[in-house]
Amino acid sequence: MKGTIIIFAGCLACLFLFNSCGHRGKGNKQVFRYNESSGIATLDPAFAKNQSIIWPVHQLYNTLVETDPELRIVPSLAYRWDVSPDRRVYTFYLRQDVLFHDNDAFPGGKGRAFTAGDVEYSFRRIIDPATASSGAWIFNDRVDPSNGFRALNDSVFQLTLIRPFTPVLGLLSMQYCSIVPREVVEKYGHDFRSHPCGTGPFMFKSWEEGQALVLQKNEHYFEKDPAGNRLPRLDAIKITFFDSKATEFLLLQQGELEFTNDIDPSFKDEVLTKKGVLRKDWEGKIRLSKHPYLNTEYLGILVDSSNALVKNSPLRMRSIRQAINYGFDKRKMMMYLRNSIGTPAESGFIPAGLPSFDPVEVKGYHYDPAKARQLLVEAGFPDGKGLPVIKLLTVAIYADLGSFIARQLEEIGMKVQVEVVQKSLLLEQTAKSQVLFFRGSWIADYPEAENYLSVFYGKNPAPPNYTRYKNPLFDQLYEQSLITENDSLRYKLYRQMDQLIVRDAPVVPLWYDEVIRLVNLRVRNFQPNGLNLLELRNTYIAD
Repeated sequence: MKGTIIIFAGCLACLFLFNSCGHRGKGNKQVFRYNESSGIATLDPAFAKNQSIIWPVHQLYNTLVETDPELRIVPSLAYRWDVSPDRRVYTFYLRQDVLFHDNDAFPGGKGRAFTAGDVEYSFRRIIDPATASSGAWIFNDRVDPSNGFRALNDSVFQLTLIRPFTPVLGLLSMQYCSIVPREVVEKYGHDFRSHPCGTGPFMFKSWEEGQALVLQKNEHYFEKDPAGNRLPRLDAIKITFFDSKATEFLLLQQGELEFTNDIDPSFKDEVLTKKGVLRKDWEGKIRLSKHPYLNTEYLGILVDSSNALVKNSPLRMRSIRQAINYGFDKRKMMMYLRNSIGTPAESGFIPAGLPSFDPVEVKGYHYDPAKARQLLVEAGFPDGKGLPVIKLLTVAIYADLGSFIARQLEEIGMKVQVEVVQKSLLLEQTAKSQVLFFRGSWIADYPEAENYLSVFYGKNPAPPNYTRYKNPLFDQLYEQSLITENDSLRYKLYRQMDQLIVRDAPVVPLWYDEVIRLVNLRVRNFQPNGLNLLELRNTYIAD
């Protein structure tokens, strides 16, 4: 505990500053407070490419459809939809009781009614090169830009695909597809990033960049709870930007934050046991919340046989790649280095939490050093004799994991050199197929296994196909899955593809992640989900 006090001591000044800027609000106001240590770059949904942006955007805007806690697609701004027999035309019937937030761009400053024209405008804006949206890929090569988006009237919108793509509703649930009003976007131009206007449960109040962002309750929000009470239940959300995770943790301890997302490695051993539960001295002080998170952590292996790096590497051999998968103990790694946060990846690349995940049907790798040694013999390197050193590139926060894997692989005769590089350099080099062996992660953009399998589709570039894997059978199954509407049949195809990935081993799945939150005991109805969206419509704070 002494070490923790030393770490936190330097943060007290920040805590006093925080308190001087405001507490929970006046009277009985319900103010939900959290800290975003990485900052927020924009509140424009066209650039909602990471969690720090997605969370506030989700409070400010709505999409046509959304995911429920079980990751099923459910209505939002569209109350129902039809799909044409050829599965190319989706017709959405829109709610007519939805208003945009009040804004000076509207007549009299009062928010106007949302219409199908706003959907057409918002989607065209995403693909407009002038916008330069990081979400343009959603519709690229899937929707005809000239006639793919059509407002048939104020309450009916039609989306036409170039070819059937069954996961399209999942794409439409992404924050990129949030609906924005043309008048406000055009009034503020580039400054729309800091003057957001949507239809969501909360509306923009103020943003002092680097200090605090405040969102307030939308009194005209269209959704109600099962008892008929208008949502949201909170009066406001306050987001601070302390860049120190130690400060953030101290603020939670002091009751000045409602939750923290994830636990910083520097104090995870103080809070959690090796089995991933709260230590005794934290019980009754905070609540630990854990939930499957659609994120697969893995080691990637470049397998493009035409690449000179691959031609001269033992990693070109499937038996060597399989030996790596068998050669280290994932369960031990998870317990001692991750405090059991996450599930050892002993199935395929598709993570736990998706309905198509099935560890019985998809048999992955478990720790089997004898099998690993046998594979080295088959590859012509008994006990690793003659096997050159293999370099593994990773980022600093995963260096300990890389070292653990390297030590265990050395026991079977494989020598792995761990090299720590900047994240930006690793991303650049993997995108250019300049790295043979690298650490990676794949977080779901939408709740469908196709999102994970696209990583191995032979016609995809890097990204997402960083390993440059190409298998004609896999590609055939993948293309078939895109037009298979029946969930059970599509899931069967997904599992067949996942088993091919296990067999060919272009990746070494490490673990299927978990959302882990430390939550203030006063917080109620605060449910996690597999996409780790910050869902606050039903949340409230008990007295």
